[in-house]
Amino acid sequence: MSTSKLLYAAGVTAFSLFLVAAVGAQQPQQPRDGEQIMNASCGSCHEGPVIQTAAKDEAAWKATIEGMIQKGAKVAEADKPLLLTYLVRTHGPMPDGPGKDVILNTCTICHDLTRIKRSRHTAEEWEDTLVAMLNEGAPLSDDDFPVVLAYLSKNFGVKE
Repeated sequence: MSTSKLLYAAGVTAFSLFLVAAVGAQQPQQPRDGEQIMNASCGSCHEGPVIQTAAKDEAAWKATIEGMIQKGAKVAEADKPLLLTYLVRTHGPMPDGPGKDVILNTCTICHDLTRIKRSRHTAEEWEDTLVAMLNEGAPLSDDDFPVVLAYLSKNFGVKE
């Protein structure tokens, strides 16, 4: 290939890359979801268990977000509602009672609370689920098994 053709090809390539970069810079930023905001804003100081086991309601999460911002967390004003909605949905309140702490410290190792809260199972189905989770390596003790089963059946059982 001649030198002039190589220079022409290089010039076309450089101009094309310039156009791609210029067009990309003008594109609006893709909206972020609550999990992305949490990871970017909270993840540098907090590991998962601190957040996963909190199980706070909306008012408590809102106060937590504001408190963390006062301590230096970077959360854009527009991102606050997304972060709050995400935290309440995935790490929101759980009914009090025996078994709650075990679930928060055991089940949330692999699952967020949404998975538990949206489930409606009979006691037998919850028992099968717990056995399946034990087979997957869940660190649930023999003593905690019936407590967790009773908690799940009572609070997340089949609605009549």
